[in-house]
Amino acid sequence: MRINRTLRLGIGVIAVALAATACGGGSGSETASTADHVKEGKLTIGIKFDQPGLGFRDKDGAYQGYDVEIAKYVAGKLGVQSDKITFKEAPSAQRETMIMNGEVDFIVASYSITDGRKEKVDFAGPYFVAGQALLVKKENTEITGVESLVGNKKLCSVKGSTPAQNVKDNYAKDVKLVEVDNYSQCIEALRSGSVDAVTTDDIILAGYAGQASGELKLVGNTFTVEKYGIGLKKGDQETRAKINDAIEAMFADGSWQKAFEATIGPLRDSTLTPPAVDRY
Repeated sequence: MRINRTLRLGIGVIAVALAATACGGGSGSETASTADHVKEGKLTIGIKFDQPGLGFRDKDGAYQGYDVEIAKYVAGKLGVQSDKITFKEAPSAQRETMIMNGEVDFIVASYSITDGRKEKVDFAGPYFVAGQALLVKKENTEITGVESLVGNKKLCSVKGSTPAQNVKDNYAKDVKLVEVDNYSQCIEALRSGSVDAVTTDDIILAGYAGQASGELKLVGNTFTVEKYGIGLKKGDQETRAKINDAIEAMFADGSWQKAFEATIGPLRDSTLTPPAVDRY
């Protein structure tokens, strides 16, 4: 009888605990959605901290760049003021994980839309179309484009991004890939001579070239099409639709072009024709 009574008491305690949890009794295990955060008037947005012109954190802690301006505009259209945004660094290799784990509400970080990534996260946009390019030292005359990456040249890019592997798979089989955590490390490697070239999207490389006081240059033509999107949790159709609306509004009212000119400026042969938003 004592055993039965103990069992009944134990079952009763479990039932009470489950009921409290079901009623929201303080477990805190449920992750708030982006819509919940918007209602609270706050958002956490992933950006790059080390990409001049796109997503950059100054020494004083201020954030600047094209992606930052896109993020602020979108947040404003969702109803969140810029001073209520928490910007969080989103390294290339961690972007999908950060979205899936709920560390950020969405990511605006030179984030190319690919079929592989769409298996894990959803995208709004695109809001810009870039193209993969090469950056070399100004005095380099051997590398004039992707076709000249021969003779075991050392090519730097970032872990978790696609550009370096794209070159090796499709253009220069004997290129030696050097993969690091961020593009700032690639730029330092290029300036020191430990790599021959850096590859990623032209808009990113243009920012670094502009920061390097004439030491570096872009060479050759772009050789991919990179559609930049805003990454968010897979299945959040409501938020994705609202972000797409915001992107189209930014195109229409001129803010998109003004943001680009203020942060990036002229970019070789690129035009400021807004891309078509893909409401898949």
